[in-house]
Amino acid sequence: MVRRRALQGARSCLIAARAEISPLSRTNWQRIRAYSIQSQEEAIAKLLDINPDALSITKTTTPKALVPPEELVFGRTFTDHMLSVEWTASQGWLPPRITPYQNLSLDPATCVFHYAFEAFEGMKAYKTTDNELRLFRPDRNMHRLNRSAQRIALPAFDGKAFTDLLSRFVKLEERFIPATRGYSLYLRPTLIGTQRTLGVGPPGSALLFLIACPVGPYYPTGFRAVSLAATSTAVRAWPGGVGDRKLGANYAPGIVPQLEAAKRGYHQNLWLFGPEDVVTEVGTMNFFVCLKERGTGRKVMWTAPLDGTILEGVTRESVLELARERLGAEGWRVEERNFTMRELAEAADEGRLLEAFGTGTAAVVSPVRKINWRGRDVDCGLKADEEAGAVTARIKSWIDEIQYGDVEHKWSVKV
Repeated sequence: MVRRRALQGARSCLIAARAEISPLSRTNWQRIRAYSIQSQEEAIAKLLDINPDALSITKTTTPKALVPPEELVFGRTFTDHMLSVEWTASQGWLPPRITPYQNLSLDPATCVFHYAFEAFEGMKAYKTTDNELRLFRPDRNMHRLNRSAQRIALPAFDGKAFTDLLSRFVKLEERFIPATRGYSLYLRPTLIGTQRTLGVGPPGSALLFLIACPVGPYYPTGFRAVSLAATSTAVRAWPGGVGDRKLGANYAPGIVPQLEAAKRGYHQNLWLFGPEDVVTEVGTMNFFVCLKERGTGRKVMWTAPLDGTILEGVTRESVLELARERLGAEGWRVEERNFTMRELAEAADEGRLLEAFGTGTAAVVSPVRKINWRGRDVDCGLKADEEAGAVTARIKSWIDEIQYGDVEHKWSVKV
């Protein structure tokens, strides 16, 4: 009886969702047998994908004044234009448009407002000393955005095609990219469900849009060490959840714990999981530690494994590859493994914890000075007059060189 009612409820939601789809879309649904996965795949394959050649551009007639780089606040100043591509279940991706930056017009019943059908990315465009424009590993951002979309029933898209559109957008907004080192143009591709319905089901329409803002250092203190509050009362992610996808719904629940940490004098939370206080992420970043093994004294670098609770960070992946290649040649062992806060505290007490840092697109690399855990501050190896450890500084330098085109690298893509 319970199962029959559950099935009836799911069927009702699906019928309600289909009712909001256009007549052409309903026709397509009727042609597909609900139980035939192959038929659905064939129908989806016939839908239009993103076509950069269909791009239309409407330039603003009121260009914005540029804000001096030193006055920029992260995420507050936006460029003149935005890029948008609409999708419908009946047609697929419609012709892309670059238009003046403007408000979105959405019905109050739009599903993104009620059921969090939203995924996004964070990436940057850089200006080299030769005034070339570069992107950093855009293929990895497109891969992750498609994975995020798949998890919440939003449509997939051709990542190379959208990168092409994104590159054209960056060229159009070039004047907003500061030439000063440490500054860049932050790019925010966002995908939302736009169907007007209160029924719970896969959206019949969606919008993929891109906005951008010139930015400087993410933290007002710049490249300086931060302090963390180890947090186990609030959980960022859990097995079987969506912590490994870049969804807006993952971020709002972290604000209150962050405010609580700030009241105690700490910059961010270090998210712990389970009774053993397993270390996962720091704030909105992946987390790394460098230490010496007990007994052997061998230098090792640890970060949490991609077990479904950890975000597949592009900077994280880049740090791992560079560390394995360059630190590995110096005898380091670089590992993706589970480790606990107790292990870090013991390493600190024994003088084996060398340094710790967070990684992410916004901050790139953020050194950590101390972690408050169970009533004590765990020192992360920095001297009083140091803001970053040797490894943290080297990794920051390696990534900067690639992002700003100081060295030619396959990760740096010319626009």
